[in-house]
Amino acid sequence: MSRHAETTPTPRPLLVAVVTVSDTRTLETDSSGETLVEFVKGAGHTLAHRCIVADDESSIREVVRGHIENRGVEVVLLTGGTGITARDVTPEAIAPLVTKQIPGFGELFRALSYEDIGAATIQSRAFAALCSTTLVFALPGSTSAVRFAIEKILKSQLDIRTKPCNFVQLLPRLS
Repeated sequence: MSRHAETTPTPRPLLVAVVTVSDTRTLETDSSGETLVEFVKGAGHTLAHRCIVADDESSIREVVRGHIENRGVEVVLLTGGTGITARDVTPEAIAPLVTKQIPGFGELFRALSYEDIGAATIQSRAFAALCSTTLVFALPGSTSAVRFAIEKILKSQLDIRTKPCNFVQLLPRLS
């Protein structure tokens, strides 16, 4: 078996929530959220919930907290609010919920993005964290950045067949 995930649906589906952080998008115009939903379903995972939440710390925190408290949800994928403008507050909203940071995700995302967009990647605060027993990934709002994160990181790390290791195999050991 190769060290990367296969193209067939995973034999260990995850229950995944997709959250778009935006003041302007609707379900009809949310291409980044739709890209995440297509990834979730195409990879063989189950979509637990999809929503759009305003760029507001307390609103973001409450939506994510609800998914964390729903013990069935194993992964929360957020898109938006990870830049550096005044309205970009996703990292601050999630911070009080974090049990363990996963700094390698953001580091890898930015390192790989550098090849694609150059030094502009330093403006991204994309991150991942463990919140209780739920994996939370916060991605930029750009649809191309979401596709990039899926292809380069999430597709393999959310598939139990990826060797030598992946996030899925760690889930039973988180509690």
